[in-house]
Amino acid sequence: MTSTVILGSGIVGLSTAYYLSQSSKTPPQNIHLIDTSPKLFHCASGLAGGFLASDWFAPSVAPLGALSFKLHKELADKNSGRKTWGYSESIGTSLSQDSEVVGGSGEDWLQNGTSRAQAAGNRPSADSTSPVWLKRDKGGSLEVISRENSTGQIDPLRFCQFLLDQCLSRGVQLHQPARAISVSNDENNQLNGIRISKDGTETELPCTRIIITSGAWSPRIFTALFPKATTRIPIASLAGHSLLLRNPFFKNEDNEVCHAVFATDTLGFSPELFARVGGEVYIAGLNSTQIPFPEVATDVQINPTAITQLKDCATLMIANSEEAKELEVIREALCFRPVTSSGRPIVSRVPDEKLGGGFKTRGGGEGGVFVAAGHGAWGISQAPGTGLCMAELVEGLPTSANITALALP
Repeated sequence: MTSTVILGSGIVGLSTAYYLSQSSKTPPQNIHLIDTSPKLFHCASGLAGGFLASDWFAPSVAPLGALSFKLHKELADKNSGRKTWGYSESIGTSLSQDSEVVGGSGEDWLQNGTSRAQAAGNRPSADSTSPVWLKRDKGGSLEVISRENSTGQIDPLRFCQFLLDQCLSRGVQLHQPARAISVSNDENNQLNGIRISKDGTETELPCTRIIITSGAWSPRIFTALFPKATTRIPIASLAGHSLLLRNPFFKNEDNEVCHAVFATDTLGFSPELFARVGGEVYIAGLNSTQIPFPEVATDVQINPTAITQLKDCATLMIANSEEAKELEVIREALCFRPVTSSGRPIVSRVPDEKLGGGFKTRGGGEGGVFVAAGHGAWGISQAPGTGLCMAELVEGLPTSANITALALP
């Protein structure tokens, strides 16, 4: 019987397990989720902004982005997503204004210090849709950059918990915290198992399929399991601090409108603010490649200076209601996003010749080593489509989106 081990239980790994566990070809109890962190979702999967877009992507990623947006809505419609994980349509806006400068890293979600809003292109202005919580300078301009029904918002932490609950209820097995140590092979040098360590005990899990969905940790895991491989997974880490704040104007969830505000050329970096269902505002955009990358997600060390910068930014950009004297901080966070130099994620089977040492895997839908990582700022948005395509890929089926351009270089 074919068993599948998924290394990484974040949003991409869970999406893969979710769709794979629906297949009649793969019994859920033969799917194993493995995660090194003692606390799940303590990185980008749980601490990201949760902004969704249908068409903000380069042509190579556009099919995956459109599929994912469609799946996000289908999942929400079927499972009370607004109530369960804060799914909502969102109004995307680009804000330009002169303001006091707060020193920042100058790095943004994309490259060269530019705003993610530029991915949407030029859209007609509609200042009447300005969020009530946003401060506006007299000389500033706010443009709507999203088409109707083309952007959305979720709380990724609650969405991941939903996916995990669904997977476990179907019989998918979770090993956490656990670490993959090595792979084993049969007399034909073909993958037939993986050795994991949990609570000081090592266990051999029979498997013929391994899927690496460990975000920024994916290159480390691949190299550890296949030390003779000359190929490397070309993914780096981009650290980003964030704040989750109480929306001072929140009153009625039923009438709540979600906004995404992408501020350009202001405050020393490019702030991104997302209003969520339930009265929360998420602010981020202060990113750096210079923060040391930890062994596990829970080892992150938040930089107090970065948090102060974000708080200063929030004070300048978020208005206070009459009832709120100061902004209430719900959570301070630092997480690491997996980025590639091309800006494209890797959603691919690793050819046997790239595993090194003559290592082999079963063909077709019976085996293989796969990677799904490197989504950068778009991991939450593109996760369901990535999971569905990866589930199809490992079973040797045609994928629901064209992912040809996302092969391992």
